[in-house]
Amino acid sequence: MITQIENLTAGLPGWMASAGAAALAGALAIALALAAHALAFRLLRRIARSSRSRADDIVVASILRPARWAMIALALVLAAREMPSLGAAWQRVGGFVLPALVGWMALALFRALVRTMMLKADVTVADNLQARRKQTRLSIFSRIGSSLIVFLTVAMMLLSIPGVRDVGVTLMASAGLAALAVGAAAQPALKSLIGGLQMALTEPIRIDDVVIIDGEWGRIEDIRTTYVVVRIWDERRLVVPTTRFLEDTFQNWTRESAELLGTVFLYLDPMTAIGPLRAEFERQIKAHRLWDGKAQVLQVTDARDDTIEVRMLMSARASGEAFDLRCDIRESMLAWIAQNQPEAIVRRRIEAVGGERLLPARAEGA
Repeated sequence: MITQIENLTAGLPGWMASAGAAALAGALAIALALAAHALAFRLLRRIARSSRSRADDIVVASILRPARWAMIALALVLAAREMPSLGAAWQRVGGFVLPALVGWMALALFRALVRTMMLKADVTVADNLQARRKQTRLSIFSRIGSSLIVFLTVAMMLLSIPGVRDVGVTLMASAGLAALAVGAAAQPALKSLIGGLQMALTEPIRIDDVVIIDGEWGRIEDIRTTYVVVRIWDERRLVVPTTRFLEDTFQNWTRESAELLGTVFLYLDPMTAIGPLRAEFERQIKAHRLWDGKAQVLQVTDARDDTIEVRMLMSARASGEAFDLRCDIRESMLAWIAQNQPEAIVRRRIEAVGGERLLPARAEGA
C-alpha cells in the first residue's frame, strides 16, 4: 500500500511528492480508523441494548467521541511508521495530541463510572438516607477527580512542548510549592476547596437534605467544592459557600433519616372537651394517605388564663409529606371544631361588678 501511494505521487516535484504521499497515507489511515470505529461501536451498542443494565449504555455513549479520535491517532501512528514523510509531520504534533486524547478518554471513563454508580443511589425511595449519602460523596469526588485528570493532562501536554517544558516540569514536580505560592492570593478559594473535601468526609449535609439556613427553608440541590446550592420552597436558589455549613449553625431536618415528626398547635378555650377532640384527630390521621402509621398523639402541652395549647404530633415518610400532612390536619381539625365544638374557640370573657358574666366581648380564632 505504501509503495502504491509513493508511485501515485512519483511524478510530482520533490517536496510536493513527499507532502502528497503523506497526505494520502494520512487520509487513508483516517478513513480506515473511522470505518473500524463505526463497526466496533455498532457492535458495542448492540451488546449494550441487549443488556438490562443502563451502565453499559452510559459507558458506550461516554467513550464514543474520545474513542473515535483515539483510533484516528492510532491509525496515524501506525501509518507514520511506514511513511517517513508522514512520520516527520506526526512527530511535531503527536507529543501534544496523544496526552490530550489519553486525558480525554480517562475523563470520559471516570465520569461514566461515576454516573453508573449514581444509578444505584435512588433518592426517590421513601428512606433515601444511604442513597443521598452515596450521591453526595460521588458528586464531590467526581469534581475533585475530574480536576485532577485535567491538571495532569495539561501538565503532560506542556511536557511535550520544548519551549514550555520547564512549566510542565514545575506543575508536575512542584505542585505543592505552586499551591503555597498562590495561597496568599487565593486563600478563600483554597479554603472552600478544602471545605468541600471535608464536607464529603464528615457529611454535615447531603443531596436532597432539608435545611433551614438564613431563615430560609429548602433542599440541598447541588454540592460543589466551593459552594452549595439550596433550592428554596418557592423555587429560588440560595448559593451558600461550603464553609458556612462547616463553621456556622444551621438546621438539618433529615440528618439521620428522611422520616420526620410534624407538630400542629391549636390554641383553644379552657372549657374545650379534649376527649372528642382526640378521637377526631385519631380518626383523621389514620385515614390520611400521608401518615406513615408510626406516631400520632394529641396532648395539652400548656395552659394559660384564657387559652390551652393543644399539640398534635404526627409522623410522615419524608419532610415534604410531613409539611403537607400538617397543613391538611390543621385545616380539617379547625373545620371540625367550628362545626362540632364552637365553644372551643377562644373567647375573651368580661365579668360584671356584681358577679354576673356578660356575653363575650370578642371572639378570637384558634
